[in-house]
Amino acid sequence: MTAASGDETGGSAAGYMGEPGADGRFGEFGGMFVPETLVPACQELDRAFRSAWGDPAFRGELDRLLHSYAGRPSPITECENLSQELGLRLLLKREDLNHTGSHKINNVLGQALLAQRMGKTSLVAETGAGQHGVATATAAALFGMDCVVYMGTVDIARQELNVFRMRLLGAEVRAAESGSRTLKDAVNEAMRHWVAVADTTHYCLGSVMGPHPYPWMVREFQRIIGAEARRQCAEILDGSVPDVVVAAVGGGSNAAGIFAGFADTSARLVGVEPAGGAAVGRAVPGIVHGSRSYLMQDEWGQVLEAQSISAGLDYPGVGPEHSHLAVTGRAVYEQVTDAEVIEAFSLLSRTEGIIPALECAHALAWVSRSRAELAGLTVLLNLSGRGDKDVDQMMGILG
Repeated sequence: MTAASGDETGGSAAGYMGEPGADGRFGEFGGMFVPETLVPACQELDRAFRSAWGDPAFRGELDRLLHSYAGRPSPITECENLSQELGLRLLLKREDLNHTGSHKINNVLGQALLAQRMGKTSLVAETGAGQHGVATATAAALFGMDCVVYMGTVDIARQELNVFRMRLLGAEVRAAESGSRTLKDAVNEAMRHWVAVADTTHYCLGSVMGPHPYPWMVREFQRIIGAEARRQCAEILDGSVPDVVVAAVGGGSNAAGIFAGFADTSARLVGVEPAGGAAVGRAVPGIVHGSRSYLMQDEWGQVLEAQSISAGLDYPGVGPEHSHLAVTGRAVYEQVTDAEVIEAFSLLSRTEGIIPALECAHALAWVSRSRAELAGLTVLLNLSGRGDKDVDQMMGILG
């Protein structure tokens, strides 16, 4: 295994959520812990991303795609009914209204455009709830690229709709049958696949995790969420920012995207993890999937299986920048139970006519539980995906 080395301070001199240190670290977290065979691929990707991100033509083409294809900017919805019930002012950043139904398309369009620039002809991806897989299959169809998506067999069973969508879009869906047969194992299989075909294939990683430059690159592709929300909130709140910005956290890309717009403000940043997958809550550092971060592991260093009602959040680690934000105190990370998530899923549906994905129902579950503490405050919640994919699962629970 090869680890990037260097400065342990990490981060940018400009403050939170800037460029990581030269070693790809955010403070003590991050880095590049990969097999020797993948080091050149990661280094190639780092160079390619830096070049593209500094190229106005690349940025302009991505902005065009995000506008004309993905449907950005996504609006902010003020939840008047639910705000009255909770005793606070609740605003939703509507990433559920993007093409493919979640925030995942922001990152995937960026990575697919970058892969094309690098001369790659195929994409490989992992997926849990299926939204990243659908977005990757969508981009592959748009760009005329081959696509393979790895998905745990447990998640294939509970996300049949998204599996069908991926296949309809032309992707090959391969089952990950080892371990817990969920997201962690899908990542393992996707990385093994990438090792063998890195010359022609780009690994389109779905969250702010993995070896450098992925945590930084994915956050930058998702930064548009926070940048838009910052401008929109300034209009809605007469130049102010929300008191609280909240988002669900598994790997943490939707949270990183919206946090990036408010990290330099007075807004309180809150990430919400599933109680059965609370990597930040356990605060035990370790290395998984190419980077050092907080990780669910036992006293012997063995990775534990995460548990969540949401297929997208049952991941035993968290993006390294989230670990850094937690250590430095810039963000706090709370936990909610499956029962609280089920109630939040129903709450938003019946009060506002918006069915949320189970992932973002975690964020709402914390807001609902904390209503007394948040009374009178303005809360911005990243509604990272729509709940169509979860309706069959919830039918079995709610009847």
